[in-house]
Amino acid sequence: MTTDIAGQIIAAERMLLDPDVRMDPEALERWLDPDFTEIGQSGTFWTRDAVIDDLLSMDQSVYEEAELSETEVTQLAETVFLLTYVVQIGEWRNRRSSIWRYDGDQLRMVFNQGTPLAVAP
Repeated sequence: MTTDIAGQIIAAERMLLDPDVRMDPEALERWLDPDFTEIGQSGTFWTRDAVIDDLLSMDQSVYEEAELSETEVTQLAETVFLLTYVVQIGEWRNRRSSIWRYDGDQLRMVFNQGTPLAVAP
């Protein structure tokens, strides 16, 4: 795995945290794979359509404060990568993992899961 693809995956993850992207149905459809699913921090299983509907129905401006740390990219298969990281927004912290697939033209998130962490000291 090259550091270039790792950087692209981290940049794509950051893009999906951008409030403008989170409120743009075309951008979400481009970045989220048709087979995308998510297990949210509450344990709820989400489909791609449900995630897009949910994002578009809520104010996403709080994500302007999102800070990623502890990023690590692991190659799982030739075109499939696991990104793990911590996202912090104010006092809210969440350990997340996402699986990304690269089809030669576009990175797309296939899966995402979040686990709440204790409030930072």
